[in-house]
Amino acid sequence: MKLRKMTFNKQLLIPLIALLALAIFNLLADPSFYKITLGYNSAGNPVLSGYLITILDYGSELAILAIGMTLVTAATGGQDISVGAAIAIAGSVILRVLCGTETSPAHMKAPVIVAFLIAVVVAMLFGAFNGTLVSVFNIPPMVATLILYTAGRSIAAWINNNQLPIVNEKSFHVYGGFIPGIPIPTPFFIAVICAGLTALMLKFTTLGLYTQAVGINEKSSRLNGINPTFIKFLTFVILGVCVAVAALIKVSRLSTINYSVIAKDIEMDAILAVALGGNALSGGKFNMPASILGAYVIQFLTTTLYKCNVSSAALSAYKAVVVIVLVVLSAPTVKDKLSKFWNKVKPATSKEKEAA
Repeated sequence: MKLRKMTFNKQLLIPLIALLALAIFNLLADPSFYKITLGYNSAGNPVLSGYLITILDYGSELAILAIGMTLVTAATGGQDISVGAAIAIAGSVILRVLCGTETSPAHMKAPVIVAFLIAVVVAMLFGAFNGTLVSVFNIPPMVATLILYTAGRSIAAWINNNQLPIVNEKSFHVYGGFIPGIPIPTPFFIAVICAGLTALMLKFTTLGLYTQAVGINEKSSRLNGINPTFIKFLTFVILGVCVAVAALIKVSRLSTINYSVIAKDIEMDAILAVALGGNALSGGKFNMPASILGAYVIQFLTTTLYKCNVSSAALSAYKAVVVIVLVVLSAPTVKDKLSKFWNKVKPATSKEKEAA
């Protein structure tokens, strides 16, 4: 009984159940879903391909965003709906630095690391802007980030004078493609690095504890010497760093950008990953590994829907159903009723075992 209770209480159980359900569905619908083939790209390097590799590839950039979104949600009890637009801005900055004033230069005008670091600074500044509105002016997160959500893509287009710069050097494809000689997509390794750095940050600093304290009770945390304003502000800045990393992956995939399409609706997937990880969207306690796993489950769902020939326009409707179910299940009223039901069933189960 104790073992089952411990397992039941683990937040990882929710995304694992969803993952198992999707895995069984695809196994019954079409076993070829799990087929992985080894081939070669245009440069002659070995690459793996298949639906599972696609999930690993695109799920990784979503996992990176889920890290920042989890912290913002835990601290503020709200979500940042501007991450898609912020990715467009950061991606536009990267291309501006690499291409300069030319639309399609033969060689990059600066090292990729320089372009990336500048994009990190810019994304952190926009994160600081959102964080200031939320932490200092007490504007609800969704309302505060609506400003950047509305204007972000126009800002991204303005940075490059409405042009679509192209990076012609093949080495730039590595960040959103494959490292020569390694058949696993590079975004997966980037996600592992981000997850590792986050784990170290949460382990050796008080950020995780303070974030949860502020999300649970802001007034009590202030009485205990915590600065809720700074913690909320900091979570948005950290999300800005995650946005810059995701932007590098995005623009590296095609070596260019489409301001109106890049990272479209990705904020919904990031929020859904947090919810699927069993984290309360109202803030407070969080489980980072569960959020990261939730991101891959969301990509699993997206890939499954595409395989079932669901149009891209209808994807949001299917995901919205999942959001509704998760939000309802995480509501305090539903949790209380499920707890009471479990307490009623538990004694009956114990008596049956004793009689046996």
